[in-house]
Amino acid sequence: MTGIAKFGMKMAASEVVVNHENETSDRNSNDSSVKVICLGDSAVGKSKLVERFLMDGYKPQQLSTYALTLFQYKTSVDGIDVRVDFWDTAGQERFSSMHPSYYHQAHSCLLVFDTTRKVTYKNLPKWYNELRSYREKIPCVVIANKIDVDYSVTQRSFNFPKKHNLPLYFVSASDGTNVVKAFREAIKLAVKYKEDSTDFMDEVFRELESFDDMNLNQDDYDSSDKKSSGDEEKT
Repeated sequence: MTGIAKFGMKMAASEVVVNHENETSDRNSNDSSVKVICLGDSAVGKSKLVERFLMDGYKPQQLSTYALTLFQYKTSVDGIDVRVDFWDTAGQERFSSMHPSYYHQAHSCLLVFDTTRKVTYKNLPKWYNELRSYREKIPCVVIANKIDVDYSVTQRSFNFPKKHNLPLYFVSASDGTNVVKAFREAIKLAVKYKEDSTDFMDEVFRELESFDDMNLNQDDYDSSDKKSSGDEEKT
């Protein structure tokens, strides 16, 4: 790996963590939140797919760094308000590996390949294996992008999603075909996974979040109690 590449990975490591901490600090919100990550080779259309999903009437907040692009989106799943953080690679995939922070607390994954470039399909196992090394059980949706170039590709059979029992969507970021369906599926799976997860680290994080919420409530109580005591001293 070149010196420039190493420097880029170091920048990625620090900035992913900073952005993650900033975006997860709002624990007073009543909204449930899930993290959906995008994986796949460079130029398969990951960013365009996210933008296509969000473009109709939405004005998402977009934070870009050397490490990632974060799109925020609010929706409702089964009557529950959900905040979705879509994490895009912002070019990290060019190093053939993502920093572990990218996978941290992810709840579902969009695994994308380009139907016009066979190599991007052949590389799916590499990305999938890396995903499973960090997030063993999160749901994954396979997306075959750029079908608008040749719609006959939708008649082909792809063994990779069948082998791993993963849903496959034929989509086009260019004309919007099936983009909303694929993303809604990923969001629903993420919410369900977060609710039912038995992963040890997920359970640890849930306990920590509950502990922090208890501390926040206690701080509110203490400040209110101190204010009341101060009022009593004045009388």
